[in-house]
Amino acid sequence: MSDTFTISELAKEFDLTPRAIRYWEDQGLVSPARAGVNRVYDKRDRTRLLLALRGKRLGLSLAEIRELVDMYDQTNLPEPQAREAAQLRRLLDVLGARREALEQQRADIDAVLDELGRFERQARKTLKKL
Repeated sequence: MSDTFTISELAKEFDLTPRAIRYWEDQGLVSPARAGVNRVYDKRDRTRLLLALRGKRLGLSLAEIRELVDMYDQTNLPEPQAREAAQLRRLLDVLGARREALEQQRADIDAVLDELGRFERQARKTLKKL
């Protein structure tokens, strides 16, 4: 694997458009170097892009993704294990909140489906009487 990547290579690898990668660059998730007018992404950018895609799949907000990804670059904790532990604790907090929101959505959907079922039964019952 190369040490650097073009926007086209990353777009192809992650099944994204170059425009999406440029958007994430604008949002501070990746910061490629420049070779003239061309963007040159390194392994750090590739890893950050991969982590951002994982966060997106989990339904995390852009702010949450950026916060978690930025924790890889934390320098206020000198020990790598302390940095990793802090990141994992924050990840668990974010994932817990996401799980809670999804479980609430599931409960809401179940309640709406139950109500729809009652309305359908009532409508069928009324239709039979007509």
